[in-house]
Amino acid sequence: MDKLNIHHVPSQPLIRHGQPLKTPPQPKQSFIEQLNKAIQPQELKISKHANDRLKERNIHISETEWAHITDKVNEAKVKGIKESLVLMDQAALIVSAKNSTVITAMDRKEAKDQLFTNIDGTIVLS
Repeated sequence: MDKLNIHHVPSQPLIRHGQPLKTPPQPKQSFIEQLNKAIQPQELKISKHANDRLKERNIHISETEWAHITDKVNEAKVKGIKESLVLMDQAALIVSAKNSTVITAMDRKEAKDQLFTNIDGTIVLS
């Protein structure tokens, strides 16, 4: 009969003397820190496009209204909304809750007969 050679294969990697052990990279932030950062309220940014639309359509939104919009968008973000339509008395805004950015703006008359796509939530302010 032929001889059968059996080789032992170690289950752990070999440690060679004189070589430093490699440690796995440590995360820069813990999961809790990342989660807290993700749900922290963020200030809304206004895209260049939205800023141009606000100016050309003569839409004025007060600081108090912006603060209210920001609060509601942050609330929507916590609930999982990514893209929202914000309806106000004088304007309709498309806001990326995910990026905390106003994407575009139109006055309510212009928004009256519009079809809004790619949104997954609506915020109605009065």
